[in-house]
Amino acid sequence: MSIRNPSLPLPLIKGGKAEENYVGRFAPSPTGPLHFGSLITAVASYCDAKAQHGRWLVRIEDTDIPRIYPGSEAHILRSLDAFQFEPDGEILFQKDRLAIYEDVLEQLAEQGWVYACQCTRKMLGSNHIYAGTCRNLQLSFAQQAIRLKVTDTDICFEDRLQGRHCSNLQHDLGDFVLKRRDGIINYQLAVVVDDYLQGITDVVRGADLLDNTERQIWLGRVLGYPELRYLHLPLAMNDQGQKLSKQNLAQPLDLNQAPLLLQQALTALHQPPVVLDTPARMLQQAIAQWSIDAIPHTTQLQGSYA
Repeated sequence: MSIRNPSLPLPLIKGGKAEENYVGRFAPSPTGPLHFGSLITAVASYCDAKAQHGRWLVRIEDTDIPRIYPGSEAHILRSLDAFQFEPDGEILFQKDRLAIYEDVLEQLAEQGWVYACQCTRKMLGSNHIYAGTCRNLQLSFAQQAIRLKVTDTDICFEDRLQGRHCSNLQHDLGDFVLKRRDGIINYQLAVVVDDYLQGITDVVRGADLLDNTERQIWLGRVLGYPELRYLHLPLAMNDQGQKLSKQNLAQPLDLNQAPLLLQQALTALHQPPVVLDTPARMLQQAIAQWSIDAIPHTTQLQGSYA
């Protein structure tokens, strides 16, 4: 598949007017089994899409192949079944789409937006803002990282839950990597391209990804993609005050307890109570009474969810 003119929007997946107004997604990475924090994101993204008569898609973000945890993709699919989520389309796997991302990188190179970078982590040291060391060296792209140029521009967006968020990428980050030296496509590139190609209009995800958003907005603008709406959810924390994550050894979802866990996830999101029933019926009730205003307008949920 080739995307030769990214300034021309592709048609959205066929459907009604409501589908064109709202297309959401749940996009886990298979670096471990889903945990309670993952469930909160899945529930919120699903209910938000369905409450607005929109579509809800599932995408497995598995471009970082060395970090894929054995069996985690299968656990994600089993979890979707156990909680009776109903995606509105075929599940997409990013590892099957690497040629698409390479094609976009080629376009960016032709337009002068990217360059090869030979800097290693050791060379960069503790500097978290890239100084543009390789920007004008015109290095070969072979076996080098590929960075996207940024400009001295304030990028702002209104998060539906967290409010206004701004960043000047040149001052706060510098030119950032779209493809690593080892050939792995960076998350920022893959997510922007796939959100566009899937017709995504709304992103509901955890607040740990809030600081990625300006990078994704910038890349989308460079490519001529339409801007999205964002809602960043407060994070579930463990007893040590760390966000629930695979790296922090969060417990996998017990799929035999799906109704109870679903009820707990909705309670964590401060949603009105739902009757303990099959997950499908509970989700329908949650959709009918879904309220963004009820979700805490913070980046962390109170209490421990270990």
